[in-house]
Amino acid sequence: MTLQECLAKGELELKASPHPERARRDAEALLIHVLRRNRASMLAHRAEELQPDYIDRFNALLARRSAGEPMQYIFGEAEFYGLAFRVTPDVLIPRPETEHLVEKVIELTAPLPQPRIVDVGTGSGAIAIALAHCLPVAQITAIDISAAALAIAEENAERNKVGIRFLCSDLLDAVVGESFDMVVANPPYIAASERNSLTIEVRDHEPALALFAGEDGLSIYRRLVPAACAALAPGGYVALEIGYGQADAIQAFLDGSHFKNIEFTADLQGLPRVASARRS
Repeated sequence: MTLQECLAKGELELKASPHPERARRDAEALLIHVLRRNRASMLAHRAEELQPDYIDRFNALLARRSAGEPMQYIFGEAEFYGLAFRVTPDVLIPRPETEHLVEKVIELTAPLPQPRIVDVGTGSGAIAIALAHCLPVAQITAIDISAAALAIAEENAERNKVGIRFLCSDLLDAVVGESFDMVVANPPYIAASERNSLTIEVRDHEPALALFAGEDGLSIYRRLVPAACAALAPGGYVALEIGYGQADAIQAFLDGSHFKNIEFTADLQGLPRVASARRS
């Protein structure tokens, strides 16, 4: 089978997948991954006969993509804030909109000579590692309840050559008695009732522990906001990624824990994406 025939077969198969509009692009990306060539080289040798092992590997990846597995898991890698991260089904795939959260933390901690930051629910480590990359003087702790996720985060920290303390903990339990200048989190915030509205990539392949937060999507915030208040030094900040339609509820949680200077930062679609507030 030639390279061109493989591509045509892959495109046809993926047209019956959950995202037929990406069939050609995904087929090319999968074959590039198998062949370890760039796109120009691959297209320049379309008449080349492929070895059977390449065809077998390509077919195996096609089957995974046809079942809705995210390309990032197939490749084992995702990009966030210009950095490369290893990702597996043990961790959420970093989203571009979470970069707004990183930017807000950088803005709020800029006046501090050596900010003490704790990232709650670190997952792949994307937020903590991006912050460590941009704020080399910061003292950063990254927490996750999943030991498997922490193993990936530690690997990503080594890969990106940053020093971070990693702790396995339910929210801030492991750092009770410590004091921080910033608590940052992108917690689970999807309501369990919304599960069927999600794409197959998210619903069937990303870790439920990192996605769902009770019947209303707010169960983690209810616990995290007061815990963050207790962990912050006077004048310290909390910064949280939030979901669609959650701003009013988050405002009430922050008000209830006596936070001041409550602010919401919009994403590129104009929707509130980051909630930040200052401990009095």
